[in-house]
Amino acid sequence: MQLTRRNVLGLTAGAAAFAVAGARVTPAFASAEDTEKSIMDFTGGATAGEGKITLTAPEIAENGNTVPVSVNVESAMEGDDLVESIIIFADGNPSPAVATFHFTEMSGEALATTRMRLAKTQNVIAVAKMKDGSFFMDKKQVKVTIGGCGG
Repeated sequence: MQLTRRNVLGLTAGAAAFAVAGARVTPAFASAEDTEKSIMDFTGGATAGEGKITLTAPEIAENGNTVPVSVNVESAMEGDDLVESIIIFADGNPSPAVATFHFTEMSGEALATTRMRLAKTQNVIAVAKMKDGSFFMDKKQVKVTIGGCGG
């Protein structure tokens, strides 16, 4: 590209517009409806039952940058009692789906542990998909004192 006076003026105007608009851009957080839609997409519209799955998360997270979360499903891990996958949602993050774990019979148990970033106080939701097509869900609210996403 040859730098002419017209090109320099165009680039300067574009950079100024980007600087002004970019300063106003804030991260959009998922709504409860977005999270509910993501859960329905995962379950295919089926209702998730309670029990069988245990979500462990701190009640209060002083730092939202590294919130430890673990999920365990009581399962024989064979036949129809096999846990195929577990997905973790955070309903206040920009993208509700945080992590997905897949299991096989060789996994031995349906246990997953991770650390996640939470922007603000919100619900953390774990949904397990069983081989027989059933789903189980557990939910915990985590109070975040210092947000992990610049908040």
